[in-house]
Amino acid sequence: MTADRLLADCRARLAFDLLSNTWNAVLLWALREGPCRPAELRGRIGGISSKVLTETLRRLQYNGLVERHPPRPGSTGVAYELTALGRTLLPAIDAFGAWAFAYGDQVMAAQEAAEAAEAAGEERA
Repeated sequence: MTADRLLADCRARLAFDLLSNTWNAVLLWALREGPCRPAELRGRIGGISSKVLTETLRRLQYNGLVERHPPRPGSTGVAYELTALGRTLLPAIDAFGAWAFAYGDQVMAAQEAAEAAEAAGEERA
């Protein structure tokens, strides 16, 4: 077995893939307070299309992180809720958020400096 094949099957890679999609982590965090209908999720999150919301919820459901509940009697629409497995990711998402709060300005400054250097290089060419 090559190292590349091992990496493709790596559980850590699976976890990073789950959190690397921005909407996955955002939706998991938005569901932390309990079941929610898709329209409510869009209102909480903002900036996500219905199509992307549906795709992301399906992906999270496929991975066992959320479950879909059919409409309750007298209610319209389905609701989504974190599974026990999905809840186990909340501390990791919280840690990423804390890191972003602490160091996000430094990352954005580095991006701005890189873009300025790139623009200066293009002007000289």
